[in-house]
Amino acid sequence: MKVLVGSVVVIAVFIFKVTYSETRYSKTLYDPWNEYSLAKRSDQLDIWHDQVERNSRFFGIGIVRFENSICAASDGLNGTCYTRRQCTNINGVASGRCASNIGVCCVVFATCGDTALYNNTYFVSPNYPNTFDTATSCTLTIRKCNAGICQIRIDLLSFSLAQPDGNGYCIFDAMYVLGGASTVPVICGENSGQHLYVDFNGDNDIQIVISTTSALSQARNWFLRIAQIECNNPSRAPSGCLMYYTALTGTVRSFNYGSTVSSAILNFNGTNFPGTRELANLNYGVCIQMVPGYCAIQWSQSAGDPYSFSVSGDTVGLSVDPGLPTGALINGACLDDFVVIPNPFYPNGTAVGSDRFCGNQFNTVTTGSKPFVLTVVTNSTQINMTTDITMQNVGNRGFSLMYNQLSCGTTLVNNPLIVG
Repeated sequence: MKVLVGSVVVIAVFIFKVTYSETRYSKTLYDPWNEYSLAKRSDQLDIWHDQVERNSRFFGIGIVRFENSICAASDGLNGTCYTRRQCTNINGVASGRCASNIGVCCVVFATCGDTALYNNTYFVSPNYPNTFDTATSCTLTIRKCNAGICQIRIDLLSFSLAQPDGNGYCIFDAMYVLGGASTVPVICGENSGQHLYVDFNGDNDIQIVISTTSALSQARNWFLRIAQIECNNPSRAPSGCLMYYTALTGTVRSFNYGSTVSSAILNFNGTNFPGTRELANLNYGVCIQMVPGYCAIQWSQSAGDPYSFSVSGDTVGLSVDPGLPTGALINGACLDDFVVIPNPFYPNGTAVGSDRFCGNQFNTVTTGSKPFVLTVVTNSTQINMTTDITMQNVGNRGFSLMYNQLSCGTTLVNNPLIVG
């Protein structure tokens, strides 16, 4: 089957009072199923004019061809520029105009059991935006829209599933991403605003499977955008990067990070304690694209929440009794759950001496190690084989870290690292 791409419309300019039949010429002058590839992107609008007379009745038939590029729909979503007829043929929703008002911005939605064949497909839960609390298994199959596609980006615009159990396992609800070139973590909980990059494994389809259970009453829904990325597109994430940020500054959050304690329970020596919001068995990379002219990156704990970095230890005990052991932990103290930042320095220029960070506090660090990557690691359990409750991972919320790229030529105070 040929793939949709170039959109063609016909404009006729009349100089006599005659009737022009579009149907008469639609087969030769209007062919939406043509040879142009859907992945081809261009802002160029090419206009050709035949400038021929037909029976001396009119002249100036213009064939207007425009690329099926990304457009901003009137409802704030991303669409693809098509003719109205093409949009209808693919079951899209016309939302606003594009290509100098010649085309329509076509938004494509998909739900359980559908196959995503087009760029910027929105995957929604049943009856979205309504929530549901029943058991279901919902699968979206993602197929390359052309041979030049290598990767997808999944934006979790809205994502609310049940929380993991006390040890961080998604035993009630879960989202699985299957069939890609690398393993993607199982995700549950609250993840609105997060994103993932997944490479295609050859020409194999990628599937998103979201399963929920009736064993737990929970208001669930999701609204995901699936963007397909060409192999030579500069926005393609490097291999090994589950998340990829391209701005000078930004905020990186762990999956299911939140400012409240999990309602799940852990039992330690017969006593119940709040479980974790962190997801278990993670090991993934968060990559920051180096902006030209910027050669180092600074990481700091997000402001406004004193527990915005709580990846190990007794977070609940600290909130009740500030006298408990606290502070940023590094190196050998970080054996279970931690983040990795290569070759870091403190703001005063002192080398940290370790690339692992954990505990209930994060001290600001800078690194010039390239590429800019933060690695996230969690283990399989929150309970350690010790009788000291302060050594248990209780009530951890995950992390929210800010990054700031530093311009080349910046000299870090008392630091042997000179950026640039």
